[in-house]
Amino acid sequence: MKALFWQRGAPGGAAAFVFQERENLPVAGDSDVKVQVKACALSWMDTKLLSEMKLEKEFLPVGREISGVVLEVGSKVSFFQPDDEVVGILPLDSEESGVCEVILVHEHHLVRKPEKVCWVEAAGTLRDGVRAYTALHYLSHVSPGKTVLVMDGASPFGTIAVQLAQHRGARVISTAYSLEDKQCLERLRPTVGTRQPLVARVIDVSNGKINVAESCLEETGGLGVDIVLDAGVRLYSKEDESNLKSQLLPHKHDIITLLGVGGHWITTERNLQLDPPDSNCLFLKGATVSFLNDEVWNLSTVQQGKYLCILEDIMEKLSSNVFRPQLDEPVPLYEAKVSMEMVQKNQARKRQVIQF
Repeated sequence: MKALFWQRGAPGGAAAFVFQERENLPVAGDSDVKVQVKACALSWMDTKLLSEMKLEKEFLPVGREISGVVLEVGSKVSFFQPDDEVVGILPLDSEESGVCEVILVHEHHLVRKPEKVCWVEAAGTLRDGVRAYTALHYLSHVSPGKTVLVMDGASPFGTIAVQLAQHRGARVISTAYSLEDKQCLERLRPTVGTRQPLVARVIDVSNGKINVAESCLEETGGLGVDIVLDAGVRLYSKEDESNLKSQLLPHKHDIITLLGVGGHWITTERNLQLDPPDSNCLFLKGATVSFLNDEVWNLSTVQQGKYLCILEDIMEKLSSNVFRPQLDEPVPLYEAKVSMEMVQKNQARKRQVIQF
């Protein structure tokens, strides 16, 4: 039985993804569930976070969002029985690789999968669903009538965030980094009710000439947006950025400018630096800045019940077609290494899912 791992300091000095043979599973605990994995989504590995958590083993497991069938349960497991269909995200310090046919998972990291949801979609939506719920519900409290700007709305995370915001009654604006992304966003429609586009306005920033702040202020009548979900920000001038994608990102001043009074800026930029004039502008607007780190749910068990409710709600939204994820074609196990290398280099535009 093979499992995929990330090897630090592989031959040649660079990190590499390798398969390892597993003869036997570790001894199951009383609260563990043995799961036959049917699908596993691949997500970018935050090596800096892993190092800060002192998870510096030579081999680190790859693949944490899984869907599968329960084979056996421990003596103290109360939520699941054999043959139940389940989904879940393995904790950050898990020693199990989701890219493996059979794994052990603690029952508190799993929820039931609806019958009508396929294995690939279940695994492929979990990560982006948790991020979207964290950003829109717990960091910014989205509600009907709010205006939400989702940067890079055609990305896997952006698509789910757009769908969740619109489902909650918000008016959505999004940016696109290519003509293909723009067309993708303009084609998004709700599954029920009005057939109006999910995105009220798509701002095409691919040529680098469109000012996002001006476009948002124009769209909101000068009031600004209530919630911003960025996909990274430019901290310096365009001339100081090394790659084209960074040059297309909005400057931090643009985001502060387009925020409305009492607005929420949800950022994925861990190295964000705010100068005194930036802080003063946010103070005058009564605006907030929050950092989006969806790993916090698994770093502490204080809010485990709330976290499981999020997973259940994601499955319900997927079952009712509120969520329609951006997934690539399912990847066979023998191509998992190549796909994970693409994911780690940020070369995969759609979510990669391994199908067993």
